[in-house]
Amino acid sequence: MAPEVGTEAPDFTLKDQNNQEVTLSSFRGSRNVLVVFYPFAFSGTCTGELCAVRDDIGSFQNDDVQVLGVSVDHVFALKAWANQESYQFPLLSDFWPHGEVAKTYGVFNADRGMAVRGTFLVDRDGIVRFAEVNAPGEPRDQDGWKKALASVA
Repeated sequence: MAPEVGTEAPDFTLKDQNNQEVTLSSFRGSRNVLVVFYPFAFSGTCTGELCAVRDDIGSFQNDDVQVLGVSVDHVFALKAWANQESYQFPLLSDFWPHGEVAKTYGVFNADRGMAVRGTFLVDRDGIVRFAEVNAPGEPRDQDGWKKALASVA
């Protein structure tokens, strides 16, 4: 089950595409965090969504907000994808134990071994301020993310 708005976000530490550990709670007191779960690197809808973030990065990531992309892909795949698409935000690997963070956020599809499209805005106090979970194949409305970000600015 996905964490509800107004509840504390489950903390996690995962490695990014550069094999560096990133901990959600490390942003407490300093930045809001937009946590974007997606099924797989190199897939069409995921690439389109994250390229839209890349192309409008100032709307999603700035001094007040950090974007963290999360998938079950291995760090090596994430590195190749980040290089190919010029992503300048962390892509976190929930590879092993497989999908454990996605499970705590209620966005792991065990039958397919992947995260579904879940988006969570975590404020500076570690509280979920926006939560959205989309079905497989259902693209997200990033205007909703912008509205949520404006509400915590």
